[in-house]
Amino acid sequence: MQKEPQKKQLNKFVRLTGIGLQMGITIYVAAYVGKRIDAHYNFEKNYVTLVLILLAFVGTLVSLMAQLKKINEKDS
Repeated sequence: MQKEPQKKQLNKFVRLTGIGLQMGITIYVAAYVGKRIDAHYNFEKNYVTLVLILLAFVGTLVSLMAQLKKINEKDS
């Protein structure tokens, strides 16, 4: 009977690891696309890159909060 709680903890850990990977990939893609747009339109400053990175960061934080809330509700 001890294996059930340990399995639940491992499942939470795997989910949280996936969330971190998701955040990293999303921010990387936003930076890549922003740099391509800035280069295409020959902007002196990288404003598009900055805006896309910030949007990706906020979006992944909102997603993280929603997923943590879902995990927390399952435990209760």
